[in-house]
Amino acid sequence: MKTLIPVGVLFSQTGATAVIEKTQLHATTLAIHAANLQLAAHGLEIQPFYMDPQSDPFLFSSMSEQLITEHAVNVIFGCYTSISRKSVVPVIEKYNKLLFYPTLYEGFEFSPNVIYTGACPNQNIIILAEFMFSMFGKNVYLIGSDYVYPYESNRIMKDMVNGFGGQIMGEHYLSLDAAHAAFRPLFADIAACKPDFIFSTVVGASTSALYETYAQAGFQPHTLPIASLTTSEAELAIMNPAARADHYTAAPFFASLLKNSTLPDWQHLADLTKEVPVNQCWESAYFQVMLFAKALIEADNVNTDSLLKVLRGMEIDAPQGRIRIDPDNNHCWVYSRIGRSCANGDFEIVKESKRTVRPDPYLMSYAISAL
Repeated sequence: MKTLIPVGVLFSQTGATAVIEKTQLHATTLAIHAANLQLAAHGLEIQPFYMDPQSDPFLFSSMSEQLITEHAVNVIFGCYTSISRKSVVPVIEKYNKLLFYPTLYEGFEFSPNVIYTGACPNQNIIILAEFMFSMFGKNVYLIGSDYVYPYESNRIMKDMVNGFGGQIMGEHYLSLDAAHAAFRPLFADIAACKPDFIFSTVVGASTSALYETYAQAGFQPHTLPIASLTTSEAELAIMNPAARADHYTAAPFFASLLKNSTLPDWQHLADLTKEVPVNQCWESAYFQVMLFAKALIEADNVNTDSLLKVLRGMEIDAPQGRIRIDPDNNHCWVYSRIGRSCANGDFEIVKESKRTVRPDPYLMSYAISAL
């Protein structure tokens, strides 16, 4: 007889950020199925309880509490935006439960009740800035969505620009549901001030509006590219193909790694994801479930302290390569890669680290040593 292990799955299927959260939900569901095949030999089965917080931070908070109090979950897989994570963390800490958070974020946070499996700033923005400065120049125009992640990421970018002797040519924040009309005045300003590249921290469906408005304004990527941490294959999939090509993203993983893999396990996974825009957030959502399954077997219970004891320092093979959880800060050692977007919706990897990069969530050093 199997012991059922209830877990919460908290990703938006509707709202402004559903374009990426749907892929995280897909990865989590797929990984739970794979994990249960392994857990069956140990008499265990993950039982997921799904909720749709509709891209609303308040619902993330209330639904996380509902998952804990009504469904007795000890672990939640979920959250995309930083504001949703920050809404859930107090609930998780209140009940001493565990959140697996599968999204790149701005850093400067540690909770003993969170396993952070996405990239933090030293693993993406530092490397992307250095690459763009060397290829295009140091005068930068900042465009972001209006919430904590863009503000904090742009603060780091501004430090980098100033440190390298460049200038910030403009800085603007728009609502999460910003459409094409909201971006048009910005491109008039960009045409006047002539930056070397645009740094975008726009998220969700608004990303397609940004890139399409850029193309409609007549800009060319070879002279004024967009660099981003948040534009993935999921966002490319919903934009006009004419607007996709030759921009840059830094991420631990790109879908081309899965599609071109020669390893049987990842080839099989690629076959199961042909209709999904696999991306960095999909990948971390997938491997974090497998981390949990491994920890569940080793800890032999779902007590938070027991799970954390085995999770800290744990290693696992992921589609990006072998990763591990840093025992000092609960963040993940991941690869650093830079991809150039293609018209077909994929990324061509143009630079990558030879090994995983140690997470430095509080950005104690701006040194670039990974590439």
